Amino acid sequence: MQAFLKTGKTTGFDKSQQPSTSSGHQSGQSGRRKTPTPWVEKYRPKTVEDVVEQSEVVAVLRKCVEGSDLPNMLLYGPPGTGKTSTILAVARQIFGDMFRERILELNASDERGINVVRTKIKNFAQLTASNTRPDGRYCPPFKIIILDEADSMTHAAQAALRRTMEKESRSTRFCLVCNYVSRIIEPITSRCTKFRFKPLQEEKIVERLQYICGLEGVQIEEEAFKTIVEVSGGDMRRAITTLQSCYRLKGAQHKISKNDLFEMSGMLPQHYIEDYLEVCRSGDYMKLEEFVNELGYEAYSIGQMLEQFNEYVLRSPFLTDMQKARICDKLGESSYRLQDGGSEYLQAMDLGCAMILALKEK
Repeated sequence: MQAFLKTGKTTGFDKSQQPSTSSGHQSGQSGRRKTPTPWVEKYRPKTVEDVVEQSEVVAVLRKCVEGSDLPNMLLYGPPGTGKTSTILAVARQIFGDMFRERILELNASDERGINVVRTKIKNFAQLTASNTRPDGRYCPPFKIIILDEADSMTHAAQAALRRTMEKESRSTRFCLVCNYVSRIIEPITSRCTKFRFKPLQEEKIVERLQYICGLEGVQIEEEAFKTIVEVSGGDMRRAITTLQSCYRLKGAQHKISKNDLFEMSGMLPQHYIEDYLEVCRSGDYMKLEEFVNELGYEAYSIGQMLEQFNEYVLRSPFLTDMQKARICDKLGESSYRLQDGGSEYLQAMDLGCAMILALKEK
């Protein structure tokens, strides 16, 4: 298999490519430090059974692995729910040690216009694959092309991909991974078996985090797990990254607390959200200005505050439906202006003034 068709990730360490060093302590075998591995990669599922929560998808793919065959697939759902990890685990189980040679993986960092579909993808799809491994064991005679974040592909590229999927169906399987299935054109979705990945439940995320903490020796308070779930929003990748970042910052001897996670993630403590509503309820413009200035001095993100405040308003039992509607309408407008480059201070003040008027109405 040609080297340029691989995913670009090396499967082993080539001693011939080891850089030469002049100092003895750098070249010594005993003094070489092991490169730390991100926990997201270290604990990535190796088999389909290791995938968390997605029981329906796992049940179907387990049968595909047993039969050593796959359809064209479209995996969609929120980020961090295991879409890419699942297809990589399937490829590893089907192809064994050859799985890196049998897959072509393109993600959002690669150019994926119509030219790439006509050249790189088409050339890889046209290559034939043998049905035996180097050790003589059986191997399915097809390859897998993984298009991660396929919803960012142009319509012209998707239209060109449609014909390639038809012509090379005997030797190649396509797996499209995306967050928004509505951005995939209908001719492609009709050629794929669709699998929806749902957000992970809190219990499943906590169970996985406890498993990692046990292996890594992380000391953490029980209520801190719930905080990680709130920070991640059902995103397992973000939850594991937050845990590792906090562990590296605080050190192995420090027990991770709820406040440590708030500090690491940039989320506002709950009392700031409650105080913001109370200041607006008072109707005092000077208090509102002091509060917004205090948020600025504490270096909290107003965008993050709006996101948390939106959830707080929706669940608040002290606001009428009309008040919630007016506040949420203004929240959307302020959030849009922030994303468009607006001033955080002005948007926080503008939202506060609109809330003062809304809270006066019954």
